[in-house]
Amino acid sequence: MTQEPVRPGSQRRDDRAVGPIIATLACAGVVASLMYTLTIPLIPDLPRLLHSSASNTAWAVTATLLGASVAPPIAGRLGDMYGKKRLMLVSLVLLIVGSLLCATTSSLLPVVSGRALQGMASGLIPLGISMMRDVLPPARLGAALGLMSSSLGIGGALGIPFSALVAQHADWHVLFWGAAVLGVIMMVVLWWVVPAPPPSGRDEAAGRARFDTVGAIGLLVGLLAVLLVISKGSDWGWTTPTTLGLGLGGVVVLLVWGWWELRVPTPVVDLRVTARRQVLMTNLTSVIVGIAMYALSLVVPQLMQIPTGTGFGFGASMVVAGLCFAPFGVVMVLASPITARIIATFGAKASLMIGVLIVAIGYAVGIAFLNAIWQVIVVCAIVGLGVAFAYAAMPTLIMAAVPPTETAAANGLNTLMRALGTSIASALIGVVLSHLTTTYAGAEVPTLSGFRVTFVIATVAAVAALAVAAFIPGRRAPGAALPTPRPETAPAVVDLLSTGSTGVAVFDPAEVIAPGSTGVATLDAADGPVARS
Repeated sequence: MTQEPVRPGSQRRDDRAVGPIIATLACAGVVASLMYTLTIPLIPDLPRLLHSSASNTAWAVTATLLGASVAPPIAGRLGDMYGKKRLMLVSLVLLIVGSLLCATTSSLLPVVSGRALQGMASGLIPLGISMMRDVLPPARLGAALGLMSSSLGIGGALGIPFSALVAQHADWHVLFWGAAVLGVIMMVVLWWVVPAPPPSGRDEAAGRARFDTVGAIGLLVGLLAVLLVISKGSDWGWTTPTTLGLGLGGVVVLLVWGWWELRVPTPVVDLRVTARRQVLMTNLTSVIVGIAMYALSLVVPQLMQIPTGTGFGFGASMVVAGLCFAPFGVVMVLASPITARIIATFGAKASLMIGVLIVAIGYAVGIAFLNAIWQVIVVCAIVGLGVAFAYAAMPTLIMAAVPPTETAAANGLNTLMRALGTSIASALIGVVLSHLTTTYAGAEVPTLSGFRVTFVIATVAAVAALAVAAFIPGRRAPGAALPTPRPETAPAVVDLLSTGSTGVAVFDPAEVIAPGSTGVATLDAADGPVARS
């Protein structure tokens, strides 16, 4: 007997169970993103704490960024093949091990290794996004996706004041003991609260496929080389043999990797799917949005802590500086229901374009108004709102254009694109602020002009993101002819692969969207086959 068509999330759960699932997955993403800013309050003291030079101890920050960049696409592919919940638990184990490694030593190499493992836990974010698509009902999916996608910014924003408060009143190792405890708590709650997505025929086929080990190693080596050049090029010198050799070698490795990925049956990253206009334009926009977003986190802590004697600094502590930046993350949390309604009503492309426009406006305001603490807080809130709109739209656009067996890998690649943007921003803005300096009390500090130039760069980046986002395929016009679904798919589902569409999939609203729903319609474009008995 044939049952009614089902999608994973349509196997209705008690509404009382949906809330804890959303909260658990979002909190896992926040905990992973906390690792980015965990050591920021310690940066001035790291040479003394780790008994090494400032250039060496900077690797405690760089290692996390590198781990966070390379892990998501690989973790996403493994999650698609062997189970997303299983890989989320593995990611939390990496976070716990890395935290314990840092908590039990004061030596440079173990701390750098531990920080790299903490960064690799960032695979939780794309896995959580893909998991939500599998286990949540459509009516709750929109706001949940916005919250989960924004967790990358939320954790980073809230982590600075938290880390500064602990660092000022306790031994620095407590930060890492606390991170380990958070990891253990999240691991237990995730195992207990979040169900494993029900397998489909396509999922089982993916599980039987062989993991592309060669492709994973090639991606890892190529990305590490390129990201090292971006992160450390200004320290090493852009024209030194080390920088040029690593950069050229990384590009060559990635070209060979691309050739390989096009020839294996189950690649780590399906480049043919990635080349679809909707996926490609969304990922390019993600890189540029990453550049724009990260500028704020580089400017606000420095501006707030520069002495008042300079005439433009506020002389605040790291805790106060972090609290001034916190509205960036708070607004992202509060905006998730709004972003869901925007996406459900006007589409994910509209949400993305509105978001980058708001980001541009926020930075434009900041260029002129950096004269009072309240002005800095307002700028943080405006930019946070824009980033929330943009980040909520990205996974929606990605998952509407990829097969269901590749959602975690595709979101992992999108997370990598955001991380690539932040790495570029760190290198570019670092050069700007290091050249536009003034001397105060025998020390060089960035000038107000340097901060304003940074905001100009971020404004230009946001406008560029708006231009790129305009090329993302929009929603299908009402009344347009619908492609015929394949026989084995649910009537409400349009298979993107069979139509060659690069736009947003269209389906019967009566099947997918309940009255009053704020869910994201576009996500159901590539659901698995009809359940049969």
